[in-house]
Order: sequence, then C-alpha cells, then structure tokens
Amino acid sequence: MTTLLIIRHGESEANNQKIFAGHLDTPLQPRGIEQAKLTAEFIANNYKVDKVYASDLQRAFITGKTVADRAGVEIVPEKGLREIDCPMWDGVKFDEMHLVDEEKYKMWIEDIGNAQTPGGESTAEVGKRVYSTVKRIAEENPDKTIAIASHGVAIRTLQSLVATGGLSEMKNIPYVSNASVTELIYDNGKFKFGKISIDEHLGELMTNLPGII
Repeated sequence: MTTLLIIRHGESEANNQKIFAGHLDTPLQPRGIEQAKLTAEFIANNYKVDKVYASDLQRAFITGKTVADRAGVEIVPEKGLREIDCPMWDGVKFDEMHLVDEEKYKMWIEDIGNAQTPGGESTAEVGKRVYSTVKRIAEENPDKTIAIASHGVAIRTLQSLVATGGLSEMKNIPYVSNASVTELIYDNGKFKFGKISIDEHLGELMTNLPGII
C-alpha cells in the first residue's frame, strides 16, 4: 500500500489577482509561502514522507520543495503534474475569459468535466495525464508515503476520476483549498481517498482560490 499526499500549491500571485494561470509560471504570494511552511510542518508532524514529486511550475514546485526540505527528502520535478494548458486564457482576468471564447467559457463554468479550453487542453486530457502520472508514481514507490504538489484543476480531475470513474460529475466536486493535503491510497492496483482537503492547520491563512472558476 502506498500513501499519496496530494497537495495543492499555496496561494499564488495569479490566485490573488484573479487571473487564469494554467501553464503561466506565476510565483507564490507571501501568504502562499507561509501556507506552504505550515503544510510542511503539518506533514512532518503527521506522516513520514519518503519522497516528494511536484509540478515543475514554480507555485507548485516551491510548495513541494518546502515540504521536502522540512522532511529532509528529495524532490522530483514532474511535468505530468502541471495545471491545465491553455495559452489563450493564461494571464486573462477571470471576468474577461468569456471574451476570448464565450462558448468554451460557458462549458467551463457549467460542465467543466467536458470542457475544452480554447487553443489548449481539455479537462479529459488533463485528467488522463495527471491520473497516469500519479499512478506511475504510486507504482514506482510501493509501501512508501509520497507527497505530490500539484494544481487546482489537475487535482479536481484526479478526484473525479478516482471517486466517480469519469469527469461528468467534476462540476460537483469543489476545488481543494490552497496548500491543503488530500490523502490518496493506492493498494492492489486501485485508488481510494482518505481525508480530503485537510487545511485546519492553516488557521486564518486558509484560502480557496479561485473559487467558482
């Protein structure tokens, strides 16, 4: 049995400015850095982490590195854990995304599991990429505890695929909060969730951005 600790990155500059990030390599906000430190401390006090994997985008990588440094283990950058790729929305304010492609934005809001971003990945493609990456990591690390730092949409697709077997119900699955920890167990070739979006350790620093987007 492998225990995976899925961590969403701390609050980023794009989160704070209500900007779509995707593959835009936006840094953590000061609050996000503090969130990462609190999460690193929480994990060190409650789990024995053997290794950390993280999206190579800096908001997730720095979050993961904070956890790795506190645990005294290595961190492995992993492009398969990146956020959804949508260059036409990257850097666009949330309330202006509809101006780029109104039809695709409507689908994104109303039925994100079946959404195709303009000029970029669909959520189905993200789900396939993230699920296969996480499964490979689990299979490469039997009977270990692995921390994985990733992104809001990426984690949401993973939740939907594991919990429901598809993405049609993704619209009903909320984003996990910034710097939260979600337990995912891999045993006998199957995933199951433990606690989801653990964030009590963040106290007044807890944020859940971007919210409805």
